[in-house]
Amino acid sequence: MKLTGAEILMKVLHEESVDTIFGFPGGAVIDIYDELVNTEINHYLVRHEQGAVHAADGYARASGKVGVCLVTSGPGATNTVTGIATAYMDSIPLVIFTGQVPTHLIGNDAFQEVDIVGISRPCTKHNYLVKRASDLARIIREAFYIARSGRPGPVLVDLPKDIMITKATYQTAVKPKIKSYRPHYEPNKRQLGKVIDLIKKAKRPVLFIGGGVILSKSSKDLTEFARRSQIPVTASLMGMGAFPGTDPLWLGMLGMHGTYRANMAIGASDLLISMGVRFDDRVTGKLDTFAPKAKIVHIDIDPTSIQKNIPVTIPIVGDCLHALKSLNEMAEKNNLGDVPRSRKSWLSQIDEWRSTRPLAYKTTKAIKPQFVIEKLYELTEGKAIITTEVGQNQMWAAQYYHFDKPDHFITSGGLGTMGFGLPAAIGAQVAHPDQTVVDIAGDGSIQMNIQEMATAMQYCLPVKVVILNNQYLGMVRQWQELFYEKRYACTCMKSGPDFVKLAKAYGAGGFRATRPDQVVDVLKKGLSYDGAAIMDFRVEKEESVYPMVPAGAPITEMLLV
Repeated sequence: MKLTGAEILMKVLHEESVDTIFGFPGGAVIDIYDELVNTEINHYLVRHEQGAVHAADGYARASGKVGVCLVTSGPGATNTVTGIATAYMDSIPLVIFTGQVPTHLIGNDAFQEVDIVGISRPCTKHNYLVKRASDLARIIREAFYIARSGRPGPVLVDLPKDIMITKATYQTAVKPKIKSYRPHYEPNKRQLGKVIDLIKKAKRPVLFIGGGVILSKSSKDLTEFARRSQIPVTASLMGMGAFPGTDPLWLGMLGMHGTYRANMAIGASDLLISMGVRFDDRVTGKLDTFAPKAKIVHIDIDPTSIQKNIPVTIPIVGDCLHALKSLNEMAEKNNLGDVPRSRKSWLSQIDEWRSTRPLAYKTTKAIKPQFVIEKLYELTEGKAIITTEVGQNQMWAAQYYHFDKPDHFITSGGLGTMGFGLPAAIGAQVAHPDQTVVDIAGDGSIQMNIQEMATAMQYCLPVKVVILNNQYLGMVRQWQELFYEKRYACTCMKSGPDFVKLAKAYGAGGFRATRPDQVVDVLKKGLSYDGAAIMDFRVEKEESVYPMVPAGAPITEMLLV
């Protein structure tokens, strides 16, 4: 059976169970779009290609599926790079289809030609330029396999226009086999046995978890292991929600803006069991002072992440889900539920840190951004899917909204991409149409991709945007206040738009609070509004995020309120 390249593409997408694409058409992909309308795939027309990738990213994180986006050649392709890099840093499975000029024009500086394979090579897990229609089906299947397997990541497939109209024999589905790519899932049982032995002897153990626990869908097994062995748990920003945020064993987030008890626990720990993390600099602080008393276990599916930043005592290459299932079996056989007295002393110390140095802020006559998040948490009963922009809004969301489930906190961790939150919220809302999805934003970052409100309106997606409006680029301003003698160079944003009027211009709901006593009412109106809504909270202009670890300092040396 001979089909055009566009028909082959659609047929393989059906094989891969793709039902959602975020995209923006153009001349190089017009034949693909012409074929797309003959399928049952839902296409969401974004207003900027960066928004397409972020929306596919949010969809992937919320659904657990591979996110897919489709854009045209040249500027359409280059506009995806920030979104691709965002997904790459956070290990999110995406397949990005880009249009390309016809093969005979490649290298001729043709109209809207760009070497997107070369440009994206440093920020993709893999990428392809399709040169023959006969290779198309195999390449697309490989792209999805690579994106979702092992340590997930974005894969780009560049599609020349002539390949999309050329007919080729359709190849029936076969499982991809790539000789040079064989992810290792099963951890070494002997190494896991050593972990159990260390747990038995440890007096001050801590579990440190990251995005790998969520991506491997092992949150339930992690929770069972932590509770069975009575080991307190902390997480990186990407690991939020992998362990219930309301559990007594929860320490809170670790690192530069982590909780006092989490950072102090790492400093005092004698055993650190880390899973699905990469020891980012925002977590470790000064490297030679990180967990100085601890033996460190590192479990990760990516062998290049182990020993990369922190020397470890027991390295274990394998999938977190496989590792945790084995650890739970070993823990049951070894009666790790019988907590020794020394462990009880450790938990008492943590409770003391929790009570004496809790997360806190000073109330004034102005709206405090932390207060807004607290009330949002109460009104949504902690069940909303929260996306964020990047900066202070992101940190306050991580600190004051308590996540009990994985896939409910969607944020740009590794790259720190402003403009991520709104399109990611759109993707999450598509994945879960019946759930409340809220983008917690700053007045600076929301403007990076505010045009995606039109996407939300066109497809009747009831995303809610909570803007913590301090009229500054808040996180940079905070650093200028603390370390640059309050020289607020180019961080003031007093000329920002009227977000209520802007919301109404898009046809969305717009609400504003300027006093603390208005916060709950505005949240109720925005959350209950039948459709997309923007809530503008005029918060304390010079509020800062605390705790804070200055750059280059040990994480136990925090600036507190």
